Amino acid sequence: MIPEEWLWIVVVGFIVSFILAFGIGANDVANSFGTSVGAKVLTLVQACILATIFEILGAVLIGYRVSDTIRKGIIDVQPYNGTERLLLLGNLSALSGSCIWLLLATFLRLPVSATHSIVGATIGFTLVAKGSQGVGWMKLGLIVASWFISPISSGIVSVLLFLLIQKLVLKKVNQLDIGLFLLPFFYSATIFINVFSVFHDGSTLLQFDKIPIYGVVILSVGISIITGVIVRVFVVPWQRKKITGKWHARKDENNQHRNHWRHEKQNNTRLLTVKEEEKVVFTSISNKEHCVFAAKLEEDARAEDHVTPDKTEENCALTEKEIQDKPETAHLFSFLQVLTAVFGSFAHGGNDVSNAIGPLVGLWIIAQEQSVAQKAPTPIWVLVYGGVGISVGLWVWGRRVIKTMGEDLSKITPTSGFCIEVGAALTVLVASNIGLPISTTHCKVGSIVFVGRLRSHDNVDWLLFRNIFIAWLVTLPASGAFSAALMAIFKYAI
Repeated sequence: MIPEEWLWIVVVGFIVSFILAFGIGANDVANSFGTSVGAKVLTLVQACILATIFEILGAVLIGYRVSDTIRKGIIDVQPYNGTERLLLLGNLSALSGSCIWLLLATFLRLPVSATHSIVGATIGFTLVAKGSQGVGWMKLGLIVASWFISPISSGIVSVLLFLLIQKLVLKKVNQLDIGLFLLPFFYSATIFINVFSVFHDGSTLLQFDKIPIYGVVILSVGISIITGVIVRVFVVPWQRKKITGKWHARKDENNQHRNHWRHEKQNNTRLLTVKEEEKVVFTSISNKEHCVFAAKLEEDARAEDHVTPDKTEENCALTEKEIQDKPETAHLFSFLQVLTAVFGSFAHGGNDVSNAIGPLVGLWIIAQEQSVAQKAPTPIWVLVYGGVGISVGLWVWGRRVIKTMGEDLSKITPTSGFCIEVGAALTVLVASNIGLPISTTHCKVGSIVFVGRLRSHDNVDWLLFRNIFIAWLVTLPASGAFSAALMAIFKYAI
């Protein structure tokens, strides 16, 4: 039974935590699906649907383990024995401070770390409530180190993976044949990394935490081999037939358009000969009608018939060179990117839903038990509550940061998007198991910048990256300052 004098704190805490989950959904879910939307592999609506499903699943199946760390691992709760109301107000301040910062960052279209936000807010209220007593300064130092470790390590892994794909596939003439041959290996590697991350030290609810490390390796290798065999036997022939059929249809259509264009060009040339005084007018008309598709058709003509480039193409205002994959290559890597994004969304739901509801669970259990020990497990319904909040935030406001991650920072294609997703996932998996501090947000941004810079000197918006990096530096002190200010009001004015 919750004491009446604490009831308002719990009620306000539930409201604020939902708004915080909304902010996490609007900002942090871009980590999972921003690159897929930017590469045009998924539409925004499709990304939102998949994220809603897997964020909530991740929250329910693996979220409670992280929430225990958030509510009891950042600070020592023992100094609050006998002053439980102060800890309740502190948790409310932490929720509110991180909520304000996340909403502000989302409004500014800046991807920031929700984990760092809630950690900063927790430290902020602690400094006001109990001074430096109980603050984990070593953990704070590791978080500062992660501002540099996360993007650099993930960027290097993604670049190495992209260079491998570039050497094996992108620089080959017959990309389709080589890509189809390697497709089972890519699927197997992707499945191994993601299945290992789910099973290793996984959900207590599903008993994954009881599987020994050799069992996790056997399961991951077995599932990845089975996946590779299925892809080789069923997916590769289906993809070959589908892509080849599309290519022949596109070739026939281009031939028709090219013949029509050449016929029109001849007519225009005859008209120019008869009416020389109208040369400028007809030239303008010809360019307006044909400039957009002339370059594309002439490129196809040269590729298929070795036709010499025409002057019309040279006069077209298509000076900006786009970084793009061949259609058949993009098609091969599209589903791989979606697959990795889905796994990332599942893991994100388990980790970041806990950021939203960790202090809320602390509020609820302390109020129920009237003790700071918080011995009760995290209630499943509270995890679902946080997952719903994240989903609502994604649907209502998520497009802002998704656009920053997927389109504004760098141009992303299915091949580079796949390397970014896998590189970030592999970095998070390895680093978390050897004890290095890692932020998923920072990993994704680092991979996007590194791979984008590799593909082209002008393929990264450095001004935007500077603003994002400044936001990373500001996240911890900003959320801490908001939380500390609110805690001071609660402590001294209420």
